[in-house]
Amino acid sequence: MAARAAQRPGVFLLLAAVLLAVAVQPAAATLHPVDYLALQAVRRALSDLPGSGFFASWDFTGDPCGFDGVSCSGGGRVVTLALGDPRAGAPGLSGAFPSAALARLSALSSLSLVPGRVSGGLSSAVAALPSLRFLALSGNLISGNLPGAFSPALRTVDLSKNSFSGRIPSSLLQIRSLRTLVLSHNSLSGEIPKTVSSPLVHLDLRNNRLSGGVPPLPATVVYLSLAGNRLSGRVGGVLRRLTRLSFLDLGGNWFSGEVPGEVFSFRIGYLQLRKNAFSGELRPAGWLPSGSTVDLSHNALSGLVPAELASAAAVYLNGNKFAGAVPAEIVAAAEGGRMRVLFLQDNFLTGISVRGVPSSAAVCAHWNCVAPPPTVVAACPAKGGRGRRRPPAQCGGRRG
Repeated sequence: MAARAAQRPGVFLLLAAVLLAVAVQPAAATLHPVDYLALQAVRRALSDLPGSGFFASWDFTGDPCGFDGVSCSGGGRVVTLALGDPRAGAPGLSGAFPSAALARLSALSSLSLVPGRVSGGLSSAVAALPSLRFLALSGNLISGNLPGAFSPALRTVDLSKNSFSGRIPSSLLQIRSLRTLVLSHNSLSGEIPKTVSSPLVHLDLRNNRLSGGVPPLPATVVYLSLAGNRLSGRVGGVLRRLTRLSFLDLGGNWFSGEVPGEVFSFRIGYLQLRKNAFSGELRPAGWLPSGSTVDLSHNALSGLVPAELASAAAVYLNGNKFAGAVPAEIVAAAEGGRMRVLFLQDNFLTGISVRGVPSSAAVCAHWNCVAPPPTVVAACPAKGGRGRRRPPAQCGGRRG
């Protein structure tokens, strides 16, 4: 008993020490008053669209750091603000974009807004927040010019599917940390800035009103889409440097000259050059990756169809000036089902020996110098005729 009693003071001291340690643990940091007022202003500016319940948790009688979409630092500053329900198909928000309020969140590193009906402009005071690394406001009604200044810490900028107009600021493409830039589906005009020094991996400027040529781009680019603009000139010199490309879409512009053969040797899974003014013969520097898609339709390409396209899963060459016979390698790929789509219509081909294709494939070859086999015609979409031949004068006086 005496021994047990002797041990009790030690136990009591240990328990007291534990209780004291718990008692002096710092409490959770209180949200900075400036950030608290800023979040209140954000809430007043924005509302849930019908069906959205994003703001249900924004009860300012509690801790704002526990609100949906809000994350805070240990020092009580808002560092992440993700506005709206991120689940696919969920309704977004409406109201005026709260630039003035957001600009007061000085520690913000990530700002996102789900697609909805938020309007207004994006100020430089928000885009240039010093710690901002991620900015994504896609799919809303934000308009006006792009900000003239951006945070030097930005790695991702996605302002697509809005109503931005004016030119792309040259400063945006000179951010040393920027990896992803998506400005597609806006009304941006003018030329792409001449100097692109950002180490971009993903660049998407499609469906705007951009004009002029394409400046030299960093060799880091893996994804490049400039489709649906008014860009022109030759791009061979630019593309040859982009050896890491896996996705290239230049469709729907006014590009001209030859298609650089080196592009076909890249590890490119999607090559889209349709509806331009590319001309000359195709001279691939290698075979395309297996299963890739190549769309060179509606240009002015001529010469023979290259056998190196046989490794692709879908090939669109319609609306060009290709002549001669379809290579045996491509015929074998189509008949064997490895090439699921082969569009050759509206060329000057004189040999189309594809005899039968799987029911899941589409091989179209009408409007050439010879009528395609009936099995091929049957596999084509209904529009565009059924095996009609070009006039003899366009086929060197030959009739199929």
